[in-house]
Amino acid sequence: MKIHFPPLDEMLGQMLLVGFRGVQVDETSPIVKDIQRGIIGGVILFDKDVELGTDLRNFERFDQVEVLNESLKRFSKTKLFISVDQEGGKVCRLRGEYGYPATISQQGIGDYNSIKLTVNHSSIIARALYYAGFNLNFAPVVDLNINPDCPVIGKLERSFSSEPEMVIKHSSIFIDEHRRYKIACVPKHFPGHGSAKTDTHFGIADVTDTWTERELEPYIALIASGKLDCVMTAHIFNSKLDPDYPATLSEKIIGGILRKQLGFEGVVFSDDMNMKAISSHFSIELAIERAITAGVDVLVFANNSIYDENIAEKAHGIMKRLIDEGKITIERIEESYHRIMKLKVTL
Repeated sequence: MKIHFPPLDEMLGQMLLVGFRGVQVDETSPIVKDIQRGIIGGVILFDKDVELGTDLRNFERFDQVEVLNESLKRFSKTKLFISVDQEGGKVCRLRGEYGYPATISQQGIGDYNSIKLTVNHSSIIARALYYAGFNLNFAPVVDLNINPDCPVIGKLERSFSSEPEMVIKHSSIFIDEHRRYKIACVPKHFPGHGSAKTDTHFGIADVTDTWTERELEPYIALIASGKLDCVMTAHIFNSKLDPDYPATLSEKIIGGILRKQLGFEGVVFSDDMNMKAISSHFSIELAIERAITAGVDVLVFANNSIYDENIAEKAHGIMKRLIDEGKITIERIEESYHRIMKLKVTL
């Protein structure tokens, strides 16, 4: 069957997911203008504004978030990814102070190791997201807790366990409960961030000497069970897997290991392209080119540590120029568009 593809601008827009400021939006809001122009296909909400150093970004109270998300949907002519990081524990945007249920860290869930608790807790998270108007959760973390001192995984209690079987069991339940509410999960961070000694928010995290193939086991199992609709890449560097690029920009890791070796056919989201592991070492033009060439379908610009209300327009323009210059093919864009829209019809 021949697939109908829309104009290029629309396809490129579906490949961008961005953060924005504001607890409410209207026709004058920059994010709304981006949505109406079709240059983004999704948004991500945060509770804190990192650049401003404040606790006010997109959340004030639970009824306000519901209205905000409904407004965003209303301005979009196609289904919009409305996403958030709601892992539980320390990485929790829908917090109790806004009127949402309390959550437990993934490490706490793994330590308790009760199927009943995991089902109940995952259901509470998914139900809260559903009623707030979200349809995409950048969770669960399926990194193995190899280095408990890893500043961005182990130290924040974000991993279920150091054992693949435990991670597979609890992440599968988490995904199942979200599917009940038509919320897509984006397990992260491929090919594994749990052995890192540093944080990719602030610079390169080299796992060449600490990463092992065991870290792929959760992905292998989730793909085999049909539960891996999406995946988020890591910005980690592993010279044994790719001597030149971090995972998000690596065709050897995404196109080679994830797509060909593991057979993943779903949507690949980048981690935040503003993080310094990428932005301090690659120009935005090269980062976008390499990520798309590697196999990333949706480029995420959290737009939080560094804020630019024009980031969507800039990224969209860069993508068009890369196509005009022959550095990215139309066929590559069509692949991503097809995967994205296939996922969106399920939400």
